[in-house]
Amino acid sequence: MTCLICKSGTYKAGKVTVKLERGSSIVLIKETPAEVCDTCGNYLLDQKTTRAVLKHAKNSFKSGAELEVSKMILA
Repeated sequence: MTCLICKSGTYKAGKVTVKLERGSSIVLIKETPAEVCDTCGNYLLDQKTTRAVLKHAKNSFKSGAELEVSKMILA
């Protein structure tokens, strides 16, 4: 699939670090499986991964953590 951003790269399976911010809180989720553009680095997450990322971030934001760094583990 051609990259939606740069229009010249193609997506390949890889891993990324997802960064989410809310107010003064930052959540980093490392080693998140994604389809990554080989030219610009833009990435796409599948539905299962997106749900897991958002659930993890919601729990982190609820806890009041200012900065949380973790690795993605999908069951």
